[in-house]
This record gives sequence, structure tokens and C-alpha cells, in this order.
Amino acid sequence: MSNPTPVEPAKAAAVEDDAVESIVHLMPLVLPLAGGVLMLLLASIAVYLA
Repeated sequence: MSNPTPVEPAKAAAVEDDAVESIVHLMPLVLPLAGGVLMLLLASIAVYLA
């Protein structure tokens, strides 16, 4: 993944993009947002039950 084999330009369309590599650049944004939403939901459940 980090060192792909060279591809001829004519065959470049046949090479598939890796799904993980297309998403991984969003992780620094998605993980803190998901953690914040999770903490908000858990806090609201705790306040509701108290």
C-alpha cells in the first residue's frame, strides 16, 4: 500500500483505489467529532436517569 508498483498510463484505469486509503485522511476530524457526540449522548442519558 505504501509503495505501489509502477503502472503504465494505459492500464491506470484498471487499477482500483484502496477504500481505506481514500478515507484515512478524514480520521483526525471524524474521531474527535464522534467522541464528542458519544460523550454528549452518554452525559444526557446520565442526567436523564439521575
